[in-house]
Amino acid sequence: MVNYGPTYLVSAIASFGGLLFGYDIGVMANVLTMDHFKDFFHHPSSFGEGVIVSFFTLGAFLGSLVSGQTADRLSRKRTIILGSLIFVVGSIVQGAAPSRAALVTGRLINGLSIGFLSHTVPTYQSELSAPEIRGRMISLQQWAITWGILIAFWIGVGTSSITSNLSWRLPLYLQAVPAVILFVSMLFMPYSPRWLADKNRDEEALAVLARLRSGGDTSSYEVIEELNMIKEQIKLERETSIRSYGELFRFPIRRRLALGVITQVLQQLTGINVIMYYAPTIFEQAGVGGSNASRIAQGINGVVNMASTIPAILFVDRWGRRKTLIIGAIGTGTAYLILALSIAIGGTVYKDADGKKQVNMKTKGASYVAIVMVYVFVASFAISWGPVGWIYPAEIFPMSMRAK
Repeated sequence: MVNYGPTYLVSAIASFGGLLFGYDIGVMANVLTMDHFKDFFHHPSSFGEGVIVSFFTLGAFLGSLVSGQTADRLSRKRTIILGSLIFVVGSIVQGAAPSRAALVTGRLINGLSIGFLSHTVPTYQSELSAPEIRGRMISLQQWAITWGILIAFWIGVGTSSITSNLSWRLPLYLQAVPAVILFVSMLFMPYSPRWLADKNRDEEALAVLARLRSGGDTSSYEVIEELNMIKEQIKLERETSIRSYGELFRFPIRRRLALGVITQVLQQLTGINVIMYYAPTIFEQAGVGGSNASRIAQGINGVVNMASTIPAILFVDRWGRRKTLIIGAIGTGTAYLILALSIAIGGTVYKDADGKKQVNMKTKGASYVAIVMVYVFVASFAISWGPVGWIYPAEIFPMSMRAK
């Protein structure tokens, strides 16, 4: 009898890498609206805010370029440990930032960490999991992201009443806490059995599989059969692949590369990060009174995001990847269209004292529609493109090319 309990536990711990990603998204969405933050950094313009936000993404891009080599050479486990350490450093730099340049530098460092973690955590989870529960295991990554966003939002609500720079420094420092938890926990987690087998460490791979599936019984028929299947797959891949980066651009891996990249690109182009970073501004302009009220509305948004991911975790292996993505695209696209129309028809544009363009909603009906559509958009994303955007790329590649 196969016991998947240990697999769930290890995947859940690894998914703290996703929680770090989500916390960073949520914390910046709140920090950017705090008065003490604006005063300390001399009221950054829309462009200045964009630079602060986007340097995190730049760091993630750079980190992802080298994470494949690191995961292959050092192992998936050690790469996750390295990513968590980098995140601790970036969080401290941000929290202590004496200038905008230091803040942006901290954002870049945290982005490098997320570049490592966003790539390696789903790979690690997919290689730990049996095929019948793989989708559910990788979905934990997205669920952890939603928890990170949710926790950051409510911490922001709590610290926004502090009448000093601690109001924004404390949430930034607190980013380091889950990173430390991830670092310490991963020291006790197993290596990927597929990575071990690929390194010809078959006895260790057998021990890990037994630990994950049969309570440590290395004589279990299911465990031995799974290891043999892994070894056969690796042998076949070695005979048919030169295992270089150039192989990514040759048939048949080229098509899988295109599908994996396009899926991740479209996940971001749904606009989820724009909604998460700027939802407090949207809520405030939609008539949710006061900056703290808009943060509470954003906190509710985080609850919607987290709760809507649960059905995907439970049923994505039954629904299928393609159908889930199609339905999610229809839901997010429709919500965005209605949101845009409600702002365009029911709002007027003006410039505030800082010269930024703002929107004032003229009717309560348009305000309510805008708020509801933000929630509908987030729910549609959370049940589809959120989790499947991680699952699909992680499971379509052969072992020899997966990390690359």
